[in-house]
Amino acid sequence: MINKIPYVNLIKQTNEEKNEIFKSLNNIFKTGQYILGDDVDNFEKKICSLLDVKYCIALNSGTDALTLGMHLLGVKRNDEVITPPNSFIASTAAIVHLGAKPIFADVKEDQSIDPKEIEKKINLNTKAIMPVHLSGNPCDMDQIKNISKKYKIPIIEDAAQAIGSKYKNFFLGTIGEIGCFSAHPLKNLNALGDAGYMVTNNKNFANKAKLLRNHGIEKRNKILNFGYVSRMDNFQAAILNLRLKKLKKTISKRQHNANLYRKYLSNLKNINLPTPGKDKFHTYHTFILRAKNRDKLKKYLEKKGISTAIHYPYLIFDQKAYKKKFGLVNKKDYKISIKLSKEILTLPVNQFLSHSEIKFICNEIKNFYKA
Repeated sequence: MINKIPYVNLIKQTNEEKNEIFKSLNNIFKTGQYILGDDVDNFEKKICSLLDVKYCIALNSGTDALTLGMHLLGVKRNDEVITPPNSFIASTAAIVHLGAKPIFADVKEDQSIDPKEIEKKINLNTKAIMPVHLSGNPCDMDQIKNISKKYKIPIIEDAAQAIGSKYKNFFLGTIGEIGCFSAHPLKNLNALGDAGYMVTNNKNFANKAKLLRNHGIEKRNKILNFGYVSRMDNFQAAILNLRLKKLKKTISKRQHNANLYRKYLSNLKNINLPTPGKDKFHTYHTFILRAKNRDKLKKYLEKKGISTAIHYPYLIFDQKAYKKKFGLVNKKDYKISIKLSKEILTLPVNQFLSHSEIKFICNEIKNFYKA
């Protein structure tokens, strides 16, 4: 029987923390605070301290963080937001739900948005730039920041996969006007359900976001604005407070695993490994390499009990939802994104992998190409 190497191992994580989790949840049962309680307040304070940012607003998802963030920046119907086409669908969906139009800029060989392509797409309708720090790999924020200043267009960072990642010693999510994070169970800092948060140094944005996430309510019965329901519940905040203590260790283990892949696969000509650029601190939410004969390799590894994924096999403009609303794009503008979508493969990198498991994965990759 083949031993399975899972892509993620949430069961093991939860089993290891079970006693701590039950203790935290039991404390909530004693207080009867289920929505926006003390655990949420503590979580927001801890994120501010971790990221060295003034304000954190706890929400129910990273998608809502993007939606509320763009709303605060004034993005509205018929506006345009520049973003890459190789992200998870939520990046674009948040733009669409505000009535705005996503304008895609091609990416570089490392899958991050190309600043030169951003500048080509700017026009009078451009109201925001949304770089996506895919897999925890920082975009070139100096260049993007310069473009932002030159054209007076704000930056909203999609840092959903990048908690703890840095660009030139600045935490991702704190470089633009607003940073948006997910705490989905698959993230490095993960809840047991949907959760997310927004960070900013703008007091006005923070105050408005805290009102909007809770129906626009000030105190009990006074409604200042028509808002939304986007509150982080106390249960998820308690889990996140528990896991925040382990985040540094989690990131360190994932970086260690990434280095093991580089050690064992560095001389293999058929693949291209992710390598952080200068001044970039990569936290490896995912470990995405580029592989010749990607689909065959994926099937081969699956037969050997190695679970892999593709982030993402379809570019957003190839999705039916996009085509129905916006039609077709000129694919000549997205040569690198299209090329990468056919090559990328995500290997397991979770913090529960053993050295021997990574060595086994690497040996099987070598065996595939030898054959």
